[in-house]
Parts: sequence; structure tokens; C-alpha cells
Amino acid sequence: MSTPVIFIHGLWLHASSWTPWIDLFQEAGYAPSAPGWPGDGATVEESRANPEAIARHGIDDVVEHYTKIINGLPERPILIGHSFGGMIAQKLLGLDLGAAAVAIDAAQIKGVLPVPLTALRSALPVFRNPANRNRAVSLTEEQFRYAFGNAVSEQESGELYRRWSIPAPGKPLFEAATANFDPHSPAKVATGNEGRGPLLLITGGRDHTVPEAVTLATLKQYRHSAAVTDFHEFPDRAHSLTIDGGWREVAEVTLAWLARQSL
Repeated sequence: MSTPVIFIHGLWLHASSWTPWIDLFQEAGYAPSAPGWPGDGATVEESRANPEAIARHGIDDVVEHYTKIINGLPERPILIGHSFGGMIAQKLLGLDLGAAAVAIDAAQIKGVLPVPLTALRSALPVFRNPANRNRAVSLTEEQFRYAFGNAVSEQESGELYRRWSIPAPGKPLFEAATANFDPHSPAKVATGNEGRGPLLLITGGRDHTVPEAVTLATLKQYRHSAAVTDFHEFPDRAHSLTIDGGWREVAEVTLAWLARQSL
């Protein structure tokens, strides 16, 4: 039986943005899928047309949503997440719901202190209005270029925006921003879990939304666990690294790492 793989998208991208990865992982012998977040439409167009369905979903809602999906699988899946999907993958791994996890440019978890200015600017479309906590917020093409497409051409960034971008709930960003002041924050991850599966943290060196400093600080949060925690940097890549023209290189690094874990 093929090992299941669940791809988890982050804010502002539709689950179908994982389609090239799914094809590649199927060719490699896995059983991949990319379920959307609660409230997501089946397509990019449906998600854009019904942003109210996406609004008000927080981190705990998303974790519960994927937990139900995982509980319906024949075995624990490999979890691969991007941005907030990377945080969700780490939470699920810490709960022993995954055989392994790959967190790509993952949103900051509780305990991570650096908040670089570029990350604040990327989140400004949400944070500029406190009411956005309970709303779905869309990015303009210019905002998408800063947050995602700054390491690719303006033309490619625009194409990615038009193809994959959808509204995103503001609530997860507010939850992450206040995590270090909330002892019960949903952004808390069981980083001390000694029995969890292996974890790979991937960062893009030019990422504005989740700068390398955030990923390195996340890595330090796992220092008290003997479980495998690895790190890989793509120095010239930004937040679009899972969907832009260089996606395959990231996917192949992921596949090679899984092979080294005998998964």
C-alpha cells in the first residue's frame, strides 16, 4: 500500500496549487492529496466568489479539520505544508498524527521571537484593520508580489497571483501575532515530543513573509527533542517557492529527504 501524503496550503493560496507536487509524488509511488482548509471552495474561482465561507477559521479549526481527514486514512500520512500549512503540519506531527513532516517557509509558532519588518509588511493587509480578525482578506497583485513573488519576475508573480490566489482568513495571523502572550495559544507546537516522526524545515533566503530568521528560530525551539529535525535553505528563493518555476527543485529535495528517512 502506498504511503499517504497530505499537502497543506497556507494563506492566500488554493489547495490546487499543489497539483504539480501531487503528480510528482504519485510518480514516486506515494498516495498524495491536498485537502483544502475548512470553508475553501473546490476551485480558485469558487473560493474567490464566496470569501465569507473562508472567514473566521482559526488555527484550531484547521488542525481539527485535518485531524478528521487523517483519522480516515489507513496509516499516518507524511505531512507537507507551506506557510501556515507548515505550522499546521508541525502541530499535527507534534500530536503524533503524522509519520513525518516537511514545513516549508512555515509561519511562526509560539516561542519564536523574531518578527522582521518584511514579515510585518507582508501581513499589513490583515493587521491594518482589527476587524479583519473575523474576515477573509484578499491581496492585491502588488501585495502578492511583495509577500510571495519578490524573487521571480513581475510577469511570473502576476501569473501566479491570477492562477492561485484566494482570500484568506485573518484570524490565524492575529493568533500567531499574540502567541507569546497567550499561554494557551493555538500556535503552540509540541516541540519537545521525543517520539514524533522526523521533521524537515525548509526556508527561502529571500522570503519576505517568513524570513530565514523565523525558520532558524523555529529550529531552535526543537533543541530539547532528540527526534530528527533537519534544516534546508534555498538562498535565492522567496515565499512562492512551492508554486513558481523552481517548485520542482524544492519537491525533489523533499523527496530525497523522505528517502533518507526510509519513508
